[in-house]
Amino acid sequence: MHRTIESGTRFRAFGPRQLDEIVRRYPMAAEVRDTVRIFSRVLPFRINEYVLDELIDWSRIPEDPIFQLVFPQPGMLSGEHAAALRALDGRADADPAVAAVVRRIRAELNPHPGGQLDLNVPHRDGAAIPGLQHKYRETVLYFPSQGQTCHAYCTYCFRWAQFVGDADLRFAAPGPDALVRYLREHPEVNDVLVTGGDPAVMSADRLRAHLQPLLAVPTLRVIRIGTKAPAYWPQRFVTDPDADDLLRLFSEVVESGRTLAVMAHFSHDHELASPMAKKAISRIRSTGAVIYCQAPLIAHVNDDPDVWSSLWRAEIAAGCVPYYLFVARDTGPHDYFRVPLERASEIFAEAYRRLPGLARTVRGPVMSTEAGKVVVDGASGGSFQLRFLQARDPELVGRPFRAHGSADAAWITDLTLHPDSPADLRRALAHTEAELTA
Repeated sequence: MHRTIESGTRFRAFGPRQLDEIVRRYPMAAEVRDTVRIFSRVLPFRINEYVLDELIDWSRIPEDPIFQLVFPQPGMLSGEHAAALRALDGRADADPAVAAVVRRIRAELNPHPGGQLDLNVPHRDGAAIPGLQHKYRETVLYFPSQGQTCHAYCTYCFRWAQFVGDADLRFAAPGPDALVRYLREHPEVNDVLVTGGDPAVMSADRLRAHLQPLLAVPTLRVIRIGTKAPAYWPQRFVTDPDADDLLRLFSEVVESGRTLAVMAHFSHDHELASPMAKKAISRIRSTGAVIYCQAPLIAHVNDDPDVWSSLWRAEIAAGCVPYYLFVARDTGPHDYFRVPLERASEIFAEAYRRLPGLARTVRGPVMSTEAGKVVVDGASGGSFQLRFLQARDPELVGRPFRAHGSADAAWITDLTLHPDSPADLRRALAHTEAELTA
């Protein structure tokens, strides 16, 4: 039985230190409890009362999809990694032996996929500009330092390395000055994605301090905010003390003549079912902001065409735009969440066929590779038809190409380009995905 969260409830986060309190309130198998306690030394764990009380069906755990989405599960780390952690159980986090094992495991989980740590970071005067990534010509990603956490953490999150307290793995900008200067130096950039973490964890005043200076850059036409808050803490836009201030900020961005796009992450239709979530969406849209919805296809959570068709229909009914179905990135507990590309293509196609025309804005399955966003247009018998939706090299955008791989192929590096592929395509992919052209 769910307990309705009162409208004035203050946000409170629960992490590994509050695990005993969670277990007292909600039944949980000892194996799962111990897995959360031990695995959270490597993988981030954070949840809040809304997710615990409103989204998880405790009568269905551990199979409940939201439970899988937020609680580390047996199988999310390899047997070798799990054994190494269990051997250190009972020893303090500050123990050098514990710290060394944790750091090694994190490094082996590909913490920054897609060239984020090196290929995408812009430089000035030979030094990296902190908190910025520039992969595509017209778009820059901005990571404000105060927004590098979330109301709750998804177990699949490809940005998990932002949340584990390791400064060497973290992107963070202290303020917008370097971004503003970079935008003035690069007028081809007309789109900034404010991301994290989750910018919506910041107070309205702090977010204003990051966004308002951007409005003085005339070449900037689109500001995007990547957030899971409408799903995990919709009170942020409804009943939080500064919810109205936050929405006024959104209105001001729109009134400046810019497009404000809220990139909302809904992973399951259950996240859109609550009255609070629907109210949050309505209030965001009242500012003139457009809500685009995206999420990855992940085993144990939403690898079912029924879930996706229901989710996309719910998004359209709420006035949102279905945007991307992503392929889970090759990082963190990827082996647990991976869905083979051929099966992903089948799930997308079956769900897509059930949609009304307005919901067919969605694209997928899409891989965010080092070379760019690659959509699987079709797959059968180990043969794949692929196309660049976005690319580091703008000349590749829209370019179709063919590849082949096994029935278990789940990422672009599991595929081999067709021998007749053009040289420029082969070069672009070989530079970043060497296995693809082996």
